[in-house]
Amino acid sequence: MPPLELVETCRRKGIDRVVVTDHNTIAGARAAQALDPELVIVGEEIMTTRGEILAAFVREEIPKGLTPRETIQRLKDQGAFISVSHPFDSLRSGGWQEADLLAILPLVDAIEVYNSRCMLPRFNRAARRFAEKHQIAGTVGSDAHAAYELGRSLLLLAPFEGPDGLRSVIRTGIQKVKWSPPWFRFSSRYAVIRKKAGTTRS
Repeated sequence: MPPLELVETCRRKGIDRVVVTDHNTIAGARAAQALDPELVIVGEEIMTTRGEILAAFVREEIPKGLTPRETIQRLKDQGAFISVSHPFDSLRSGGWQEADLLAILPLVDAIEVYNSRCMLPRFNRAARRFAEKHQIAGTVGSDAHAAYELGRSLLLLAPFEGPDGLRSVIRTGIQKVKWSPPWFRFSSRYAVIRKKAGTTRS
């Protein structure tokens, strides 16, 4: 969605902070942050060779296709908050095998325990059980690709500043989650088609 639409929708819905995590780029997040620096946290969803890493407070873009450890090290070098998106969603290319997830668990700050766009409830249940078993902090995400999806899943947190502040309050967050039905994905497909059409015309 366009940065201005994202910012205006968050304001209208009373969302105080939003982490913008486009796939393998921070350009859109930076554009949104320029419109409202207090609202927008620059993030990135990064495809590694094993699964997707979800990061907040990203200062330098991380390329896709690196190993999980190299991706995490580059994020640590810039102080980012590091999570793992929809770890057990086997219907997405960014899902994780449990052995690979266990290998990086000591290196990350949290895992996503609820993602509104997980089509099957068991994917989120598996993530929550895993987090509880290994005593890792949990995040939730709307995974919004369109404005009407913003805020479907929220984490109510005490005020914080920067990645260290987020680490200090993440475990006390109150989760408010809502599932996004499969037809919500039509917006993503439409956006991809429009992007391809625009590329063709140019």
